[in-house]
Amino acid sequence: MNRKIDTLIVGGGPAGLAAACACYDGGVRDILIVERDVHLGGILQQCIHNGFGLQWFKEELTGPEYAQRFVDEAAKREIPYMTETMVLEITKDKKVYCVNPDEGVVVFECKTIILAMGCRERVRGNLKIPGTRPAGVYSAGLAQRLVNLEGVMPGKEVVILGSGDIGLIMARRMKWEGADVKMVCEIMPYSSGLARNIQQCLKDNDIPLHLNTTVVKVHGKKRVEGVTIAKVDENRRPIKETEQFVPCDTLMLSVGLLPENELSRGMDLVMDPVTGGPAVDENRQTSVPGVYACGNVLHVHDIVDFVSKESMIAGAAAAEYVKNEPEQGTKAVTMQPGTNVRYIVPQRLVAPEACSLYFRVGSPLGAGEIRLTADGETLLTRKFIRAVPGEMEELPLKQEIAEKLYNAKDVVVSAIEKEA
Repeated sequence: MNRKIDTLIVGGGPAGLAAACACYDGGVRDILIVERDVHLGGILQQCIHNGFGLQWFKEELTGPEYAQRFVDEAAKREIPYMTETMVLEITKDKKVYCVNPDEGVVVFECKTIILAMGCRERVRGNLKIPGTRPAGVYSAGLAQRLVNLEGVMPGKEVVILGSGDIGLIMARRMKWEGADVKMVCEIMPYSSGLARNIQQCLKDNDIPLHLNTTVVKVHGKKRVEGVTIAKVDENRRPIKETEQFVPCDTLMLSVGLLPENELSRGMDLVMDPVTGGPAVDENRQTSVPGVYACGNVLHVHDIVDFVSKESMIAGAAAAEYVKNEPEQGTKAVTMQPGTNVRYIVPQRLVAPEACSLYFRVGSPLGAGEIRLTADGETLLTRKFIRAVPGEMEELPLKQEIAEKLYNAKDVVVSAIEKEA
């Protein structure tokens, strides 16, 4: 089946749903969401803990409650969707090849495409942990799905490697379900999770966090029988003399997320090597005109409220493209990460309009200031009490600042820690 469509949204999670609503509100009616799962809502379906929506809805919600708000908004607008639909390929001329159990192979010819595929977890293979391959090694997200959606306990004695937010939340969840959570190990000298999760999930439940520590071996034949942990040096190499065997039947991995961009790379989009997602402008348009990216497929967010905000930008811009097909300007100003800044999204500005820059610092910082400079001139500063890699920073730009940036050649965002 071949079909022409104005806007196709790949992914029916919080990013795709928010983008669809914004695109509809921008005047486009020929919209379709394609989702590979059997339900809309994305990863939030299994995130039954609270803490969502404090910024967007000004109230505390669970993950399913947050997702349902946007599912309901899409339903009010009667935005159609296809679940159990896998996208196989997207071409540069904006053809999307899908397979669906009811329709078979479907090809969509699109005016605009919004990429909202989310992210996936790093697994044991990414870490190259030595040892056997027994049952009992899980990613934290898989364990979360088993416990919260399937009603299955992954194990009884748990060691967690990595202090990402999912790992911290699962440490608490497993303990509340009766498991003995022995420890959370983190190879870095700081946790990569939100401060509130470190407090609420670990400290409030007396679960120890071992920094500068990693798992160097998995033991067991049919089932995990234990792991060997070790301290690491400043180069993150294990220190042999510190090795310690920890008996357990489950190793849970929370070692980072990767934007799901196989489809993006297949289109030859310009990618950001740091975020792992496409490089975009302030409208979240990629290097292919009419193709937009938002949510965790673009860069991994700390809270879903930012996902919704960003996706609304992409959806509104896609609607404008459908209605006007604006000419693509040749001028673009590149945002450059400076001192203590890992990356900046958007990576470029193509119009002198008010917008926000989002970025993460490279290591924990005490009190200091964010500094935006253009051709060596400081245009904007913002003080912070602390800044950590696990929490995304936002720097709003007013119209007059954006105009100055647009006419500059060298734009840099830095995070400068105050001298002691």
